[in-house]
Amino acid sequence: MEAVQPYFEQALAWAREGFNQVNAVQGLIIGVVAAFIMTQYGRIFVIALGATIIHIVADLVVPVIANGADFALPPLLETSFWRYVAVLYLGYFIVITVFYIIKRTLLRG
Repeated sequence: MEAVQPYFEQALAWAREGFNQVNAVQGLIIGVVAAFIMTQYGRIFVIALGATIIHIVADLVVPVIANGADFALPPLLETSFWRYVAVLYLGYFIVITVFYIIKRTLLRG
């Protein structure tokens, strides 16, 4: 059991960090829309991936539109970027699941 505990703690830390990344106005809006688009819970993996991609695209495009900044591609060759993407995906997985459960509960009755 002690051999598994460090992996469990690391997975829990990633889940917390992902939830914190998504727990902002942009992430919550994307999560709510994704949850209402999702018709079956079995599609959560695809929907969370789509929400993650939309979040990254929004992070790139909003400064260009709002501030007239130069468009720049994300740092695709850096591991920190891919860690951020994985954490975002996990965060969206959690947030969309919660919103989907709320949607199913409220629309059932």
